Amino acid sequence: MKAAVLNSIPGRLDIEEVQIGEPGPREVLVRTAAAGVCHSDLHFMEGKYTYPCPAVLGHESAGVVEAVGSMVSYVRPGDHVITCLSAFCGHCSQCTDGHLSLCENKATELVRRPDDPPRLSRDGEVVNQFLHLSSFAEQMLVHEHALVRIDPDMPLDRAALIGCGVTTGLGAVFRTARVAPGEAVAVIGCGGIGLSAIQGARIAGANRIIAVDTVASKLELAQELGATHVVDASSTDAVQAVRDLTGGGVHHAFEAVGAKVTAEQSFQMLRNGGQATVIGMIPLGTTVEVAGVELLYEKRLTGSNMGSNQFRTDMPRFVDMYLDGRLKLDEMVSKTISLEQIEDGFADMRAGNVARSVIVFD
Repeated sequence: MKAAVLNSIPGRLDIEEVQIGEPGPREVLVRTAAAGVCHSDLHFMEGKYTYPCPAVLGHESAGVVEAVGSMVSYVRPGDHVITCLSAFCGHCSQCTDGHLSLCENKATELVRRPDDPPRLSRDGEVVNQFLHLSSFAEQMLVHEHALVRIDPDMPLDRAALIGCGVTTGLGAVFRTARVAPGEAVAVIGCGGIGLSAIQGARIAGANRIIAVDTVASKLELAQELGATHVVDASSTDAVQAVRDLTGGGVHHAFEAVGAKVTAEQSFQMLRNGGQATVIGMIPLGTTVEVAGVELLYEKRLTGSNMGSNQFRTDMPRFVDMYLDGRLKLDEMVSKTISLEQIEDGFADMRAGNVARSVIVFD
């Protein structure tokens, strides 16, 4: 099969022929229908995070089940599914407490044993599977706990977005921060995750939703998706602008960039008792600083891993929200591209030209 392989870090993705195995007892073979080009992959390509190479990247995807292993009962061939990097074991303390995105055993129990044949290979060489998925490929071979079955009426090129960016943004609002109706919200960064957080705030009933970015086209799209106010951070002090718009600060600020300065700004935008939630992937080795005295006013800075999701519950609900018109995904897809155009997709991302590019497989 064709796949996009990262051979070195930092590096680019090369389209190569890769071999994929047969499903083991708890494994599912999926024909990839669509995969979103997510900024998280770019972090690894640029060396801001590390991963063993060679590896097939990609983690935001949807497809159709082709075959299942002997012990799989959750899905069957022909089912439409969304993948999720928050794969879970189901029995560790985090899973039984309902925190599936924080599963303690995924690194050992959801992978093949060292003496088993690899899921992915290239002419006899092991190719590493990225975040239990590797969706920049025509097929995926994954543990059944990395999938959720969805309504077949859901377009798979839109469903792919729910696999990461949409769930991360909506989940940060619904599950991590638990935004309440009438509250004021600021979102820094209007890429796929930030736009999803804006939509989550709208669906949750926030009164003021302030979008912060430096790109005018992204701010325009943010308003289309639910922002009530916008702040162009390229020409104004974003923190002061948000505080002025809200008479002192927001109840919730969401950082969707993954940078030290914006994480600190999200905390500075809070009213007393407010919560800043960092969604973006801040590079390894970076520290985030807050003024200690601000903690006396019960301001909170927290992180969010994939929106604190319970994806087998959450993702079908997000599908329903799209199908009934509450969740807008069509507007978030800036381009559809082929696998061979994947480097163009990342070039557009670096330039800030797109909300999301989606790879569509034939």
